[in-house]
Amino acid sequence: MELLVFVLNNHEKLDEVLTELEESGIRGATVIESTGMAKMLHHDEESSVFFGAIRGVLNSPSRAKSNTILMVLEKDEVETAVTAIEKVVGDLNHENVGIVFSIPVDFTKGIRKYE
Repeated sequence: MELLVFVLNNHEKLDEVLTELEESGIRGATVIESTGMAKMLHHDEESSVFFGAIRGVLNSPSRAKSNTILMVLEKDEVETAVTAIEKVVGDLNHENVGIVFSIPVDFTKGIRKYE
């Protein structure tokens, strides 16, 4: 089994991503509201022109929050999930779309199997 972690930069696409995952046969995910490191860093805008300029972009309402979606999947479901995600958000290799990665899971208990 694998823990698939997807950080969605555009939280407005969350419902569409979850719907696409479900339609692809992926059931059971946990969604966490998250904030990236760049958004959290507090720099003195006067001392850093770069961070002062980027702060306006990062503080815009469209960048206010991200969502992290956690899914425990069978190994053969990972590619299906990534395909469903990219169908909604586009190619994850493009900047500011999001990131996805998986981690091996050695033990689970309490995960229901959906028919």
